[in-house]
Amino acid sequence: MLLWVGLGNPEPGMARNRHNIGFMALDVIAIRHGFSPWRQRFKGLVAEGNIGGQKILALKPLTYMNASGESVQAATGFYKLPLEAITAFHDELDLVPGKLRVKQGGGAAGHNGLRSMDRMLGASDYWRVRLGIGHPGSKDRVLSYVLGDFAKDDRDWLVALLDAVADAAPLLAGGKPPDFMTKVALLTQDVG
Repeated sequence: MLLWVGLGNPEPGMARNRHNIGFMALDVIAIRHGFSPWRQRFKGLVAEGNIGGQKILALKPLTYMNASGESVQAATGFYKLPLEAITAFHDELDLVPGKLRVKQGGGAAGHNGLRSMDRMLGASDYWRVRLGIGHPGSKDRVLSYVLGDFAKDDRDWLVALLDAVADAAPLLAGGKPPDFMTKVALLTQDVG
């Protein structure tokens, strides 16, 4: 089993925030691949499904971004999952809007959701799907930027990226991150 975690904040008024792109990605994946309905468990919402023959537990922590690790730790402990079975989908300031990178391990780079996961899991060797949202330009504008809603101008690239992530998900589930990144890049190359 794989645990795919979308990072975001649970308030309905925050649903369209840039910080919630991880929740958005899991929602599109769950719909596209016919996952079970979302239900409350592990201090979050979970949905189960199969992608490419691999069982996936999708988790959206309801603990707020800064305490996401509590929910992830509860699910990981219950299923006794190794860190390599966990993939966090999260917003990434250091990537231009619409770009995606996958990596295993690394630092939190100031991301409070990743910092919480690192702290609660005792390590950072899980996988990350870094979803580019761009940078506002100055450090003092980051908080209002990530907690702000996507603009209407963002709609084309955002929808294209989320659709591409869902379409390419079997490659990620199959343990082929480079192929997953390539397919997402090909599917989004004509969107600006």
